[in-house]
Amino acid sequence: MRSFAGRRVTIVGLAREGTALARFLAAQGATVTVTDRQSAEALAENVAALAGWPIRFVLGEHPLELLDTDVVFVSPGVPLEIPLLVEARRRGVPLSSETRLFVELCPAPIVGITGSSGKTTTTTLVGEMLRASGQKTWVGGNIGRPLIEHLAEIAPTDRVVMELSSFQLEFFAPWAGEEGRGISPAIAAVLNISPNHLDRHPSMEAYIAAKKQILLHQRADDVAVLGLDNAEARALAGECRGQVLFFSQQEAVEEGAFLRDEVVILRLGQEEQAVCAVSEIKLLGRHNVDNVLAACALAGVAGADVRAMAAVATTFSGVEHRLELVRELNGVRWYNDSIATSPERMVAALRAFDAPIVLLAGGRDKHLPWDEAAELILRKVRHLVLFGEAVPIIERAVMAARRKGVAAVGPEVTSVRTLEEAVMVAARVARPGDVVLLAPGCTSFDAFKDFAARGERFRELVRQLG
Repeated sequence: MRSFAGRRVTIVGLAREGTALARFLAAQGATVTVTDRQSAEALAENVAALAGWPIRFVLGEHPLELLDTDVVFVSPGVPLEIPLLVEARRRGVPLSSETRLFVELCPAPIVGITGSSGKTTTTTLVGEMLRASGQKTWVGGNIGRPLIEHLAEIAPTDRVVMELSSFQLEFFAPWAGEEGRGISPAIAAVLNISPNHLDRHPSMEAYIAAKKQILLHQRADDVAVLGLDNAEARALAGECRGQVLFFSQQEAVEEGAFLRDEVVILRLGQEEQAVCAVSEIKLLGRHNVDNVLAACALAGVAGADVRAMAAVATTFSGVEHRLELVRELNGVRWYNDSIATSPERMVAALRAFDAPIVLLAGGRDKHLPWDEAAELILRKVRHLVLFGEAVPIIERAVMAARRKGVAAVGPEVTSVRTLEEAVMVAARVARPGDVVLLAPGCTSFDAFKDFAARGERFRELVRQLG
């Protein structure tokens, strides 16, 4: 393992990854400084988690003196455009991240998964399929605990499955790290690409450039898995250096996973095997068929057997905050899809149900197009309950769709300020046979620290209903 003894490191961002990385580097003998724009009071819990470690804290500001260091590690929630990081790049101070460092140091093969949607479910499915095949498997990255904390426990014979966001993948590019080279996992997937996080990335081109880092630095003996049915993902095949596999609901593929007569088929090399029927998949919605197909292709390449894939695909009911059934009350089913932080994910959630829908939508807008979501709202939603900062944005989109004549009759619309008020409205208007669906289409940052906190609050509110 690379030695950090005596090296000076600055960590920008004291959230989940920053805290884990600070502990890891301090244990390696590095001289660690942690900085965050939030105050010591706001970060009291995080600071307490590092009590006893020889770590210096600079909180409430990012003074340029922090660049008197050997390397700056940046947490994924920190924009690269802040003055400290702009100056670091101007001075040539190396930038890196916890995720990149883990990938560089990890002794086991890594399956890396990215996409604008579906990556959390696919990552979890792959991990479960490998475990069901008897492989010791570690799952992390953008979900779960930072894997750097477990590096000493990971053996070369293990498997590691990582969800990777565009913010994490930015640091896989050659300009990041201390070696001046790019880095990609040996098995990498781009499930799909569609507009997302345009509140953080300056353009769609920049967003795609970040996503592509998962593939661009692979070697000739590495494997890429791409979504054939998504034009942007499919177009990346020409930029891959290793073997390319596809997954598709629409057509058979030479290698990868596809549907034949509504049966999941895995084709690797000269061998073709049936996994399970689509009707047996426990996850709701056609978008989850995509996730199962992708997971089968990835798990197959990583060494899972088909019986394990089938066992997982037919029993796995989902992860928290993703089309999660919270309860059924008075004939009304309440679903938590707080992970739906974009209009596209809202669309996928709406398409998963045939019952009348009371939709709870809102939060903070990500500067994404609402046209398709607004049109589907008019067709599928009986009552639309809007909350949070994005209320006027969604209202305008729905009104524009009405003017286009998308549907003869649209939903009744109620606008409120908070999620708490939205749940009370939904409880009042829902009828037996309805689905009440929290699929916000927006981030949670106007009221909650993340989508999980919003989903937990929703569950709490729903369970309190009489």
